[in-house]
Amino acid sequence: MEIDNLTAAEERVWRAFPRGEFVDFRETADEDPADAAGWGPERTVRAGVLRALLLDGERRDGEIPSLSVAGARITGRLDLQYATIDHPVRLRHCHFEEAPRCYAARLRELNLSESVLPGLVAHAVHVDGVVRLTRARCHGTVRLGGARISGSLYLEGAEVAAPGAEEPVLQLNQAVLGADLWAPGLRTQGQIRLNGASVAGSLNLNEARLGNPGHAALDAETLTVEGDMLVRDAEVHGWTGLRGARIAGRLDLSYTRLAYPGGTALRAASSTIGELWLRKAPPMEGALNLRRAQLDVLLLEPESVPETVLLGDLTYTSLVPHEPAERRLPMLRRERDGYVPHTYEQLTAAYRRIGDDHAARLVQLAKQRRHRHTLPWYGRLWGLVQDVTVGYGFRPLRAAGWLLSLLALGSLAFALHPPRPLKAGEAPPFHPVFYTLDLLLPVISFGQDSAFAPRGGYQVLAYVLVLTGWILATTVIAGVTRTVSRQ
Repeated sequence: MEIDNLTAAEERVWRAFPRGEFVDFRETADEDPADAAGWGPERTVRAGVLRALLLDGERRDGEIPSLSVAGARITGRLDLQYATIDHPVRLRHCHFEEAPRCYAARLRELNLSESVLPGLVAHAVHVDGVVRLTRARCHGTVRLGGARISGSLYLEGAEVAAPGAEEPVLQLNQAVLGADLWAPGLRTQGQIRLNGASVAGSLNLNEARLGNPGHAALDAETLTVEGDMLVRDAEVHGWTGLRGARIAGRLDLSYTRLAYPGGTALRAASSTIGELWLRKAPPMEGALNLRRAQLDVLLLEPESVPETVLLGDLTYTSLVPHEPAERRLPMLRRERDGYVPHTYEQLTAAYRRIGDDHAARLVQLAKQRRHRHTLPWYGRLWGLVQDVTVGYGFRPLRAAGWLLSLLALGSLAFALHPPRPLKAGEAPPFHPVFYTLDLLLPVISFGQDSAFAPRGGYQVLAYVLVLTGWILATTVIAGVTRTVSRQ
């Protein structure tokens, strides 16, 4: 393109490029690029002119060329597909009539901050520096799938919406970022896709508003984040998918509302996360899926637990904050798959690691009671007897109370109505207390039960004492055995 064909606005940009000078067409610093319909030719630049500058623009010795423009209306399509651009591209506060196309291009830096665009086609782009879309407004799909960005991707305060689009509105699947994905305050209407993406730094979605009701709002299956993933004080309408994700730092969902009524709001099955924070947030509107996830720290406040959870094979080292077992057990009762023994064992182990043996015993007692309801009628009956008598061995003092009560009952009954001796003149003196102990304790004999034989109703009482003695002894031994095996 010859310089003689340029408009005054284009010539201004053309002359500034070799020296890397900034061209600002704005009349005021706070004007809105969405109002570009009223901008005349004095602020209009053809995309073809910008492309010619970037590919064949003049270079001057001792100068670093760059395209740095603000407040321009860019007509036509800026097509840099497969191009190699060795200098920064900064088009801020601009209004694009067509979506820029940078497919498989190699760029030094791309800055479209505060601009209004009908989308961006930049999948497989290679950027040696950073990509900035700070407070940009995109009314179409932003395609950055497979991008390779050596620095950070900045999307703070950006808005991305593509009404009626069937594909994700923000595509970062398989993208590789050498630093951060910085997007606090991001607004999207449609799906964000981060499947297979890799972020060497942190991912910041604090105060984001992600909306795709009834569908995926954030699909980040197998995402890798070497730092933290921060989603604090955000609102997510639609499900969040982190299946198979690996987050080395913490996944912070504090103060965040996750809403996917009737489905699973947070899907983090098979993920590996350093710390998962669910605190100071309303209960999820939808289920929480942490099946097979591996966590070092699970920070979960009971108030933030949704009505339905899936926790099968979840493993965690620490569970904070420290709460009484009575506050944690309702979470396990909300398991969608019913009775899952592993969840009780994990909670027990967490209490034992901090030395709260009382809470650990309460969890094990709750486990046995929940298990009882899965047994046939005779198993439920036997379990109920163990529960009532000695609390499945976790409340041994209850057995002592039963034994003392039965001992008092038997001693009083046989003191008032002593049984007759089996062999008169050979029986030892009758003692009601030791006779009752002989009946209750099957492993101890004072020689009383073999020397005397009650009759009538007292014989029935003797049988009851023998039977209850065996039950108490069996349940106590079973409880002690379980305790020793756990140690």
